[in-house]
Amino acid sequence: MATAMAVRSGGGGGLEKQPIDPGKYVRYTAEQVEALERVYTECPKPSSMRRQQLIRECPILANIEPKQIKVWFQNRRCREKQRKEASRLQAVNRKLTAMNKLLMEENERLQKQVTQLVHENAYMRQQLQNASLANDTSCESVVTTPQNALRDASNPAGLLSIAEETLAEFLSKATGTAVDWVQMPGMKPGPDSIGIVAISHCTSGVAARACGLVSLEPTKIAEILKDRPSWFRDCRSLEVFSMFPAGNGGTIELVYMQTYAPTTLAPARDFWTLRYTIGLEDGSLVVCERSLSGSGGGPNATTAHQFVRAEMLPSGYLIRPCDGGGSIVHIVDHLDLEAWSVPEVLRPLYESSRIVAQKMTIAALRHVRQIAQEINGEVVYTLGRQPAVLRTFSQRLSRGFNDAINGFVDDGWSLMGGDGVEDVVVATNTSKKISAQANSANAFSVSGGVICAKASMLLQFLEVVRLEGQAVTQDEAMVSRDVHLLQLCSGIDENAVGACFQLVFAPIDELFPDDAPLLPSGFRVIPLDMKSEGLASSRTLDLASSLEVGSATNRCAGDTSTNDHSLRSVLTIAFQFPYEVNLQDSVAAMARQYVRSIVSAVQRVSMALSPSRPGLHVGQKLLPGSPEAVTLARWICQSYNYYLGMELLKSDGETGESLLKVLWHHQDAILCCSFKMQPIFTFANQAGLDMLETTLVALQDISLDKIFDESGRKALCSEFAKLMEQGYAYLSAGVCMSGMGRHVSYEQAIAWKVPAEDNSIHCLAFCFVNWSFI
Repeated sequence: MATAMAVRSGGGGGLEKQPIDPGKYVRYTAEQVEALERVYTECPKPSSMRRQQLIRECPILANIEPKQIKVWFQNRRCREKQRKEASRLQAVNRKLTAMNKLLMEENERLQKQVTQLVHENAYMRQQLQNASLANDTSCESVVTTPQNALRDASNPAGLLSIAEETLAEFLSKATGTAVDWVQMPGMKPGPDSIGIVAISHCTSGVAARACGLVSLEPTKIAEILKDRPSWFRDCRSLEVFSMFPAGNGGTIELVYMQTYAPTTLAPARDFWTLRYTIGLEDGSLVVCERSLSGSGGGPNATTAHQFVRAEMLPSGYLIRPCDGGGSIVHIVDHLDLEAWSVPEVLRPLYESSRIVAQKMTIAALRHVRQIAQEINGEVVYTLGRQPAVLRTFSQRLSRGFNDAINGFVDDGWSLMGGDGVEDVVVATNTSKKISAQANSANAFSVSGGVICAKASMLLQFLEVVRLEGQAVTQDEAMVSRDVHLLQLCSGIDENAVGACFQLVFAPIDELFPDDAPLLPSGFRVIPLDMKSEGLASSRTLDLASSLEVGSATNRCAGDTSTNDHSLRSVLTIAFQFPYEVNLQDSVAAMARQYVRSIVSAVQRVSMALSPSRPGLHVGQKLLPGSPEAVTLARWICQSYNYYLGMELLKSDGETGESLLKVLWHHQDAILCCSFKMQPIFTFANQAGLDMLETTLVALQDISLDKIFDESGRKALCSEFAKLMEQGYAYLSAGVCMSGMGRHVSYEQAIAWKVPAEDNSIHCLAFCFVNWSFI
């Protein structure tokens, strides 16, 4: 039977072992505890050999039995576990307390809003019941608002007046009822959620609001949020041009910000704003901001033509300290993105509060919480890098990809001449110097620059991908041909309503140094139809399945699919290629063809994944240069020659892409529409796009009946039987409408059937001769 040993001092001052009852507690001296703690710090769970070694090496523990030391370490680990659990529960309790406070404030706000609506409803009822009260001057105080005096924004006093008004309007949005807020679809508050997220309903512009708990002090949070380029991926630059004290303890700043455009089909935005930072009496810190009037504000007027001036309505951050530590952060973003300046098909991107919530409001709250977790040691390092380094790589990838999509002149980008079919934009940048590793041990420098080829049709993770290369010869087998890519995936969370889906990658060295030069390329998919409460969750989440080239109007009659809201997206592709000066033209041609092949491949995959589609040929949006467009051009010309007995194009027997190029540049407007109950346009040459005042992306939003007036529709109907019988019909001179509502006159129009290879009617083609705007 094992016995426990008590440690005590003998009469002669020496130490001796005495057997004790195993159930008795062993009392350790302070020196013994200190020695054991040192070992515990290095190894919380030592082995039996390690414990025996400890007794031999540490004389002060020589009279302790190994079993008692084992028990001490067990108890120590138990106490540590209990301490961590208590700390975790305290943190959860603080978070729940803060969330409860937020929910109570939200409930109070909703009660005020209900009370206000009840009073407004009662007032309107009274007005309707007694019309004579409408002219009663006693009601003027209810419906009129005081007029603000004119302020001069060119002097500090005028700016202070603007700042104070901005503060009041912002607070009314952050905690009041100035905006009709509704809960963000798919975002439910809870202890594990990002916070309480709401979007505006029936409000001018687009607006989003979020509030949540962050384990940082208010001043630190304000510093992080004011550095907008560090967390807002669409922010190209932010400059503070003047800053001065407001006299009340606050600070006023004049800020100029440029943002990237999400696609190549729309211009970028810029903002000229006043930013006001002020502490409140209750200890809260406010950073509020709004646009200053006028479109001429801001620097660098030479590049102003690349931007559309957008408006920031009173927005900002309210940061309130919590009693138990940390802060409650209220974020409001309220913008007017001037949706009129983009093609109609892209306007949902600029009119959606959910997109603003995902790209700005939630991104800001998620960023400060991430920083707080890093500071508090709650983040596990990955890829052998600290979180700040990985975040920098992620920002560099996103920024490089956005630079390639936008191609700003002041970044050194210049457009190259096209090949006659402007579906792919090719630009060069000689200011970028990229080093590349050759197959041998020697390195060479690429001095020519960079070619970028691009085309347009939130969770995230950073990873390193290795692509295995195949050696062709025996000599090449001795050298590694593997390619390493630094890859950023974002927006793949199916619950992230309003987010875009993005895959960006850049070749890197195998060693992955922190200062590695990056040349990002990639794909961005942005859903356009946002009318539903959420994106379809039944679709697969890869890039191809996020695309759909048809629209809701393409469906046959009686189709009641509920997934129409997720059927249209804009795909933006940007690839960057290093080149040498003497190879610029050949690399540009390769880049253009490469991007076209990718667009064609993605279209084929998306059509194959699309539900309830009759196949590739019906309702497909065809891009010039794709194999489908080449085939359609051949069918158009063959059918015209067959039915009308004359050549549509004087192409000297050209076929393939050369035939498509001649058709694309034909002086008359040539349009193709689907052959179905509600025919919509699927293809147009350059003259056709000019006549309809649209783009290839937006072409399918225009149906055949929209371009003809009543007389034109009657003329087409009267000739339709002849068209079906003999294959073609002539329409007399008339007037049609462009996609922008302008009247277009034409001398003659020719309509004919375009059969496919199996002689079924693929589509109807129209040629408008000598057209002009009235």
